[in-house]
Amino acid sequence: MSATVTILGAGRIGHAMALDMLAMGHDVTVLDACDDSLEQLQSHHRRPASGPSAGALAVQRVDLSAPAAITDHVRAADLVLGALPSHLGLAALDAVIDAGRPYCDISFMAENPLTRHDRARQRSATVVVDCGVAPGLSNLLAGRACALLDRTDRIDILVGGLPKIRRAPFEYKAGFSPDDVLEEYTRPVHRRTHGRIEVCDALSEPEPVDFPETGTLEAFNTDGLRSLLHTLDVPTMTEKTLRYPGHAALMRTLRDIGLLSSETEPIGGVPIAPRRVLRHLLERHWRYEPGEADLTLLRVRAAGRDAEGLPVTHQWDLYDEYDPAADLSSMARTTAFACTAMAQTILDGTLTAPGVRAPEQLAADTAVHDAVIEHMRRRNITIRHNTTPMLEPPPG
Repeated sequence: MSATVTILGAGRIGHAMALDMLAMGHDVTVLDACDDSLEQLQSHHRRPASGPSAGALAVQRVDLSAPAAITDHVRAADLVLGALPSHLGLAALDAVIDAGRPYCDISFMAENPLTRHDRARQRSATVVVDCGVAPGLSNLLAGRACALLDRTDRIDILVGGLPKIRRAPFEYKAGFSPDDVLEEYTRPVHRRTHGRIEVCDALSEPEPVDFPETGTLEAFNTDGLRSLLHTLDVPTMTEKTLRYPGHAALMRTLRDIGLLSSETEPIGGVPIAPRRVLRHLLERHWRYEPGEADLTLLRVRAAGRDAEGLPVTHQWDLYDEYDPAADLSSMARTTAFACTAMAQTILDGTLTAPGVRAPEQLAADTAVHDAVIEHMRRRNITIRHNTTPMLEPPPG
């Protein structure tokens, strides 16, 4: 059944969301303050190579930093999708809840969105947050592991988006807002070890990890567990970001000399935030060229005991690349389609409970889990699941 969908943000992720919802036959309105982004979306939608879409596309220039404007523009939507930078995430969430609209969001906000659960219930708004790749699919699979295991002892998550071809000096390009990447590299990391919450530095504890598609990558700590620390009763949980070897050391150097700081300091009598300058410069170096291929990797590994008390591990692996036919980056595809998959469960009535939830809180519902996995599979994003017995429990 066709629905009216409003998307907040016309960047790479919002762009891919719009094309997917249009292909499913929904009428889509995309809001953004950037005329260029809106025009790029319209041009992509009009291209003959993209194929006909059953839904109708409309775009509108709106200042999405103004919550009241968001509330006004989403009131008539059957569903809203959020694809905004993290610093706009919480205000946008509140604005959509105030309008009483269902919402799926990928903004990776620094604040805890689950604190809005009661507010959303009071307004009968069904909301799923952190609904991208990681957080997002990683949360769904972690929650699924806990549903499959009788006791879960440990969950480890590895995730990364990378250019397929490495280029010095950074050997990295950003598949989303560079400012959000820098936020990942500075935000203190929260993890759980033997039942205790620990805090450590981002970019810390690098370790090599081998993948058949890429060879050896480097994994380091980032603050990606978020809601998992509060929703899953698992003694040990970690998440690490994947990059080509050497990237983390370079970013640690930039951080250590103060270039990742958001604090202003006077330079030549002018107050300047070093991170703002660095972000401006990195936008050139971290921007993908037209047609440049990227890739996405996700691994979720959970160890525990099955219903018979035997030790077992579940492992899910995702590998995806840039889609040249649709001209969509892998990071945009995997992030956007994870969100549109969850959104479709709301539109088709599979998910109806009002309130704010993270994906792991929905994973025990087989219908929701299977619908998301199948949605991804139909878009050529396969998540492989393997189960293996263990000779002994995993170390903490």
